[in-house]
Amino acid sequence: MYSKTGNIRSAESVFAGMITRDAVSWSSMLNGYAKCSDLGSAVKFFDEMPSRDTVSWTVMITAHVQQKQPITALKLFREMNLEGHLPTSITIVGVLSACADVGALDLGRTIHGYVFKLDTSFDVTLYNALIDMYSKSGNLKMAEDIFNGITNKDVYTWTSMISGFAVHGGAKRAIEVFSDMLSSGISPNKITFLAILLACSHGGLVDEGRKMFDEMRAVYNYKPQVEHFGCMIDLLGRAGLFREAELLIQDMGMNVDCVIWRSLLSASLIHGNVELAELAGKKIREREPDDDGVYVLLWNMYASSNRWKEALEMRRKMKEMKLLKRPGCSWIEVDGIVREFLVDDKMNICEGEIDLVLEEMSRHLRTCSSVLYSEEDA
Repeated sequence: MYSKTGNIRSAESVFAGMITRDAVSWSSMLNGYAKCSDLGSAVKFFDEMPSRDTVSWTVMITAHVQQKQPITALKLFREMNLEGHLPTSITIVGVLSACADVGALDLGRTIHGYVFKLDTSFDVTLYNALIDMYSKSGNLKMAEDIFNGITNKDVYTWTSMISGFAVHGGAKRAIEVFSDMLSSGISPNKITFLAILLACSHGGLVDEGRKMFDEMRAVYNYKPQVEHFGCMIDLLGRAGLFREAELLIQDMGMNVDCVIWRSLLSASLIHGNVELAELAGKKIREREPDDDGVYVLLWNMYASSNRWKEALEMRRKMKEMKLLKRPGCSWIEVDGIVREFLVDDKMNICEGEIDLVLEEMSRHLRTCSSVLYSEEDA
């Protein structure tokens, strides 16, 4: 009971006083840590478990997905299979979410096929996870095929498909699906409106975006969250409608977070609005002084405008605050295994092999360049 309600300290006390502990008590404690987002304690507790079942593995996989650690979630799934535990539909949904987060299409396809071999019913939640995975991995054709084959679509099914078109530049198709959703009698939720506003923003559909935003408030009586305002401000900013964007910020009636100001900063840089970019940059630095990205963006803006005094000032402030540019991160999927890479990562077990391949590529490019110049001279 304590673990379900998030009273983890009381749960720990009861667990410590238990004379005998069965699989249910261990799993309950593990689930309690996961519900409290205490991933560190969950991992430690999981490692100490005398035995693990499908439930405990599923809790750990889902917890890592929720804490934005998809690579670890996929590793746990492989370990779970090696130990001979069969996943449930809940496990599969978590793993598909991890695949979606890193774009692991091959692994997602394998899991899709793997589900058919299990005694697992294909409920709408599992279908939704497949649509989300295929959409985020760029295979919209497969996502739409699954979508069209579902007879009992719920709001999340429709939202997943709309979101898929939104992030891949299919703004008009997203609006068509949204219209079909309304015709089917399903009412959109706040996440649906976030997806359709994102579609309008990416597609530059200003009028449609305004209409959706107004309907969200007037027709469906939803109070916009900061994410909805962010999409609208991004849409207006991309279109160069800065005055309207500023008025919308004033109309928010809530604290303007850095997501909003970053949207405005990005749009200002695209349209060369230095004054507004400076304002947005100032607001971001006030709220998140350790954000290296805003300094880099402003430095680039000043440098491209030949305002070297201001550019050097950005560099000086970064040095004073000892800010370093955060290393880039990327994933690559090879033979169904997702590998993570960081800039200047010296801990990667494949570092030597990577250096050899890069050196060979450089040598090959130098050779090709020499041949090309020789042919031009001739």
